[in-house]
Amino acid sequence: MAATLVKPPNSTYTFSSQPKAVQQQGQRQKFRQPVTNPPDDNNTFGNLMHDRRVIRGNTYALHTLPAHAQPDPIEVQRQQEAKRRALARRKAREQIRTRTPEPVHNRKNIDVQTELYLEELSDRIEEADVDVQTDAFLDRPPSPLFIPQSTGKDISTQIESGDLFDFDLEVKPIVETLVGKTVEQALIEVAEEEELAEIREQQREYEETRNAELIELQRLEEQERRLRAEKDRRMKQAQEALRLEQDVAQKIAARAFAKAYLQDLVPSVFNNLRENGYFYDPVEHEIETSFMPWLMEKTMTQVNQLVLGRTILDSIIRDVVNQRIDDYQKLEETLRQMIEGGIDMGTSTGEIGHGLQQDTDRQGSGLEESTLRTENNPNEGGETTGSALQNDDVGDEHEEEQANAGDDNADEQ
Repeated sequence: MAATLVKPPNSTYTFSSQPKAVQQQGQRQKFRQPVTNPPDDNNTFGNLMHDRRVIRGNTYALHTLPAHAQPDPIEVQRQQEAKRRALARRKAREQIRTRTPEPVHNRKNIDVQTELYLEELSDRIEEADVDVQTDAFLDRPPSPLFIPQSTGKDISTQIESGDLFDFDLEVKPIVETLVGKTVEQALIEVAEEEELAEIREQQREYEETRNAELIELQRLEEQERRLRAEKDRRMKQAQEALRLEQDVAQKIAARAFAKAYLQDLVPSVFNNLRENGYFYDPVEHEIETSFMPWLMEKTMTQVNQLVLGRTILDSIIRDVVNQRIDDYQKLEETLRQMIEGGIDMGTSTGEIGHGLQQDTDRQGSGLEESTLRTENNPNEGGETTGSALQNDDVGDEHEEEQANAGDDNADEQ
């Protein structure tokens, strides 16, 4: 590429290049050509870690042989014999060592670690994938700053002391100006301080006046607030009084309406409650609930005792009467047999008298028992005694009839 520097007179430098043709895409290579090293016949090892000629460790006491020297065959034979003996000893130890017995059918032995610290055993060799990426193409360095070549001439000028100005002569007006400005600035500052003092005094007076006005304004506002609060309180009191008056009027109206509505309801309700038994006389209720049941219970007990006594007395009288009837029947049968058999009247009369005496004694004992039972049961009334006397009269009449019948039979004989 050809470049041309053109410098017109009294102008800046410019740069321009000659036009050129653009290379075709097929002709330009996309990547750089790899750098290949020439083959080295002497380099037979690819890694120095496996090169026998590289010595590791201390090399001071190592007897090294030159690369072209041959090893001693006796030494080689001795080393091979030592390896063979070591292998034989290892095999002998393995044969002598106690082995695990063979597993039984359908079982197999598994190696188990017996060390204190276990480690993972794996038949697979650990592998790791490592990727390597070559460096990218280096970027083109930035172009250096173009500095055009100077084409002019360098000229120097020497200035001697006193050629330009006289300091003592020309510094005087400057010093006068500085001093005047300093004095003027000082006067201005003094006037400004006095003015600031007057302004502060005016501000103080204004603050006092303003504070007095604010105090008066606050007093008026407080008075207005009190008046407004009093007005609101009075209005609330009036509203509350009006509300209470309305409530009282509503209560009076409701009471009058309820009184008019309940005027006939209350008597009917009380009548219904009285009819249903909710209102009662305490004495009457006490008599009906406590005294009358007790009286009825005692009366029933007394009546049951009387009935029981009468029943017992009736059964006793019935037994006595039946016994006497049986005795009289036996006596009648005896008299009939005596009449039919012609038994001696004296003997029969004595037996008859003896039988009558026994009946009389039996009747007396029965009456005494009935009397004792009657005395033991004093609750029995006159009806029981009357029935007993009536039964005795019936028994006496029956006995008299039987006795008369016996006398008639004796007279006939």
